[in-house]
Amino acid sequence: MKNLFIITAFLLLAAISYSQTPSQEGKATALQLKREIVNDLTGNILPFWAKHSPDISGGFWGTLNFDGTPKYGAPKGGILNARLVWTFSTAFRMLKDSLYFKLADRAQRYFLDHFIDKEYGGSYYTLNADGTPLDMKKDTYQNAFAIYGLSEHYRATRNWASLITAISIYRNLMKYACDSINGGFIESFTRDWQPVNVESPKTMNTNLHVLEALTNLYRVWKDAGLKAQLRRQIDVMMHKVLNQTTWHEQLFFMMDWQNQKDIDSYGHDIEFSWLLVEAAEALGDEEILKETQRIAVNLAAVQLEQGLHKSGGMMYEKEGNHLNDNREWWPQAETVLGCLNAWQISGDKKFLDAAVREWDWIKTNMIDREYGEWYSNVLPDGTPQKNRVKADQWRCPYHNSRMGFEVMRRIK
Repeated sequence: MKNLFIITAFLLLAAISYSQTPSQEGKATALQLKREIVNDLTGNILPFWAKHSPDISGGFWGTLNFDGTPKYGAPKGGILNARLVWTFSTAFRMLKDSLYFKLADRAQRYFLDHFIDKEYGGSYYTLNADGTPLDMKKDTYQNAFAIYGLSEHYRATRNWASLITAISIYRNLMKYACDSINGGFIESFTRDWQPVNVESPKTMNTNLHVLEALTNLYRVWKDAGLKAQLRRQIDVMMHKVLNQTTWHEQLFFMMDWQNQKDIDSYGHDIEFSWLLVEAAEALGDEEILKETQRIAVNLAAVQLEQGLHKSGGMMYEKEGNHLNDNREWWPQAETVLGCLNAWQISGDKKFLDAAVREWDWIKTNMIDREYGEWYSNVLPDGTPQKNRVKADQWRCPYHNSRMGFEVMRRIK
């Protein structure tokens, strides 16, 4: 049971004017933070993926071991490959390095040639190592990332094939996965888009990343129907998924949004805090933007109060009374961004200080200075799991590279 009195008192401290401007001290701190994070992005994260991820036989390896060597014969995941399209495309758009243009085009071409279902539309879930289809189900989460990656490739390169395919996948999701009665998007389908019976037909994670995909697609395709759907998805996330009493998202749902489990996922909650504002900014509705900013500051404040480990780093989740205090790589990147976003909204330097403390913890505990990239997990006692893979369907450059790109964009 959460102590709502403590939460309320904590949020009152966060409810400050959004019109404050950063102090000179704050600007100097932020610029130093930017220098260090961008150095890690351009000198560590991106070079690791550029060097190790391309598969000599085409596309990208399905699994990379802790030292960057490939696991031969491993399946190739659609989520990983869509995120590679996004990462290399963004790297080219922001850094203007021809290496990343080549890698972005390589990732896009392989994705279009191998992951896209030419008969039924949408994206396959996994391929065999040789590029032939393996699991041909249509997973909404996976297809959201296909939209996200391909829309970013178009944004960076103006390649029409990427935009046309992204729009096609969006239309399939609208036709088959969108719940026109209760709102939001359903989880999973067969290859020909027949619903799959699953325990939780809707989840926070899928709907969060559909929001992200709609946001990025709307940046490059100003379609009226897409705009209306983006608005509806923002509303779903604020009022169906988010519990504004506890300031945590609910994770697993029935079709009518009945919550199934009591789980607080700190990394997802602080990631949601800034993705929600990003969606509202793209939408361009000032009233909705103000509401998302209020939510973002409250979310960041509660995750810092409840989710940070006493020795540093954002913990994974709490289910009932059980606390999983592992520190996976991705919540650490999202914590830096969520805190930076809350600081830029509120002007409250405590959020900038929290971002700096989190980055200091990452520098000390999570960056792999022997083989490159970051460790995938740090145990509760502070020991990194050095033998965890650096790439698979769920391990990717998306979270920590995006942190670097966002810091570059936000701090001038």
